[in-house]
Amino acid sequence: MSIRLSNLTYIATFSRRLSIPALIALVIGFLLSCKSNTSQILEDNKSSKPLVLTTFTVLADISRNIAGDRLLVRSVTKQGVEIHGYKPTPSDLVKASKADLIVENGLGLELWAKDFIAAAGDVPKVVLTDGMKPIPISGDLYNGRPNPHAWMSPKRAQHYVDKLVQAFTLIDPNGKEMFILNAEKYKSELQKLDNELIASLGSIPPEKRLLVSCEGAFSYLAEDYGMEEAYLWPVNAESQVTPKRMLNLVRKIKEKKIPTIFCESTVSDKAQREVARISGTTFGGTFYVDSLSPANGPASTFLDLQRHNVQLIRQGLAQN
Repeated sequence: MSIRLSNLTYIATFSRRLSIPALIALVIGFLLSCKSNTSQILEDNKSSKPLVLTTFTVLADISRNIAGDRLLVRSVTKQGVEIHGYKPTPSDLVKASKADLIVENGLGLELWAKDFIAAAGDVPKVVLTDGMKPIPISGDLYNGRPNPHAWMSPKRAQHYVDKLVQAFTLIDPNGKEMFILNAEKYKSELQKLDNELIASLGSIPPEKRLLVSCEGAFSYLAEDYGMEEAYLWPVNAESQVTPKRMLNLVRKIKEKKIPTIFCESTVSDKAQREVARISGTTFGGTFYVDSLSPANGPASTFLDLQRHNVQLIRQGLAQN
């Protein structure tokens, strides 16, 4: 096993702010992660392309569509990982220090991003929701806190694309024309997807347009496509199922006579299946929101993720 001197130097610099136990844990974690990350690190080190690090896989896929072959795009979190409370590994911190750009969603989604970006030093960053009007999480407890899942509406995702073009042009000015061209093509795909959602979700009877999921991740989609939403918790970082939350959700499902409810891939669906049992409705399947699926899965790209989710919604709610 070979450990680059620059990696150890970085850890030594970063660790000056840590306690002895934290430092020991950092070094041990780094050594354990070296072997599993060796092939990717070697590949990245051989590349002369600017390195773009995104906080999760959905942003990585959108970024690759805009970057083309001019930039090397990596996701900090892997497929299937719950991103809200993710804890960066030592190798993540090393990658951050070597990146040319860090891409994050913002609106409080990545609770760990502040420390991660601080560890990266002077690496530029772009927050894709900057300049967007957020939808607040409902309820007095959240005091107007924004819902972070703006990418779940194709209409809002076009804002992400524009922000990426600006950020990529700053780190690779010669690629500006390609970035703009790729962005136009991708926004055309998002517009096509938008039309599909209007048609698919519009076929659901108005009285059944209540989308019930584990996480409140569909606020933007619901607002943009004439739906309502209900959920067990607002964001996965607060995924505690209290009796009151469950009772309120069951009551709403029964009142609206909603035939099908859902959950997301990065959390346990056990509580939601219990809600389905108590309310006498059907558990309709698994959405992809915070993570893409593996390459052979139903949501290996952002566009596929959206189509998979909408197909489940239509199948579950468009029942007469």
